[in-house]
Amino acid sequence: MRIANLSGRLAVIAEDRAIDVHAASGGLFSADPQAVYSRWAEFRAWAARTVLTGGTPFAADDLGAPAPAPRQLFAIGLNYRDHAAEAGFTTPEGMPPVFTKYATALTGPVTEVALPPGGHTDWEVELVVVVGREAHHVSEADAWSHVAGLTAGQDISERVLQMQGPAPQFSLAKSYPGFAPTGPWLVTPDEFDDPDDLELTCSVNGEEVQRGRTRQLIFSVPALIAKLSGILPLLPGDVLFTGTPAGVGFGRTPQRRLAPGDELVSSVSGIGELRQRFIG
Repeated sequence: MRIANLSGRLAVIAEDRAIDVHAASGGLFSADPQAVYSRWAEFRAWAARTVLTGGTPFAADDLGAPAPAPRQLFAIGLNYRDHAAEAGFTTPEGMPPVFTKYATALTGPVTEVALPPGGHTDWEVELVVVVGREAHHVSEADAWSHVAGLTAGQDISERVLQMQGPAPQFSLAKSYPGFAPTGPWLVTPDEFDDPDDLELTCSVNGEEVQRGRTRQLIFSVPALIAKLSGILPLLPGDVLFTGTPAGVGFGRTPQRRLAPGDELVSSVSGIGELRQRFIG
């Protein structure tokens, strides 16, 4: 199943049409896209027994973030060996670097993003996980049962601010408005032949700059859920950015950055693509 945030309303996506959940359920479920995660098991059961037909065509520009207001948003750093190497760090062991992107940075899949003045704005395509059932002290073997679904994400990063001060400013530098596009929708894990092996790609103005597979993650989705939930509860609707493969602008020689007029296209196989246009 694919669910989406269409103009601020929860929808089920059936091919190229969107079915409004609040209307189709006779008001059983809220129109609020974030609210569905607290009733995820009930929603999945309803969808399984309901014949969802009809719907309306929609434009990608009208899609918002599939989980637009999470109580917690986690982001993982250095979770691909080739990216850790290009960034000049050793491969993490035991526990990956964890930071947050503030929820006000979340947007939908097709957006216009303002570049911070004097910055060095970079790209990081990522697989994003949304929690569907509270997870606390969860084992890797049970982790996927706590996942509502997967979506594509961009951890857009402003490197000048990130590297300021005695310690890196990861969270602030990655949370300017529009710096966390996600979408185009949420896809449930059962839709994938292997949810642990998805391809990620990223291009700038049609030039491919990143390509990787999630089987290359140092800490897989189940491992991340197990490690994080061993410290604190993961709540329904929480969002987890899982890390980026090599190819970011900061790791290149010479370094590259996004400029006004650039178009960034990011994709995850079996999910879809994001498209960001940058302005000065």
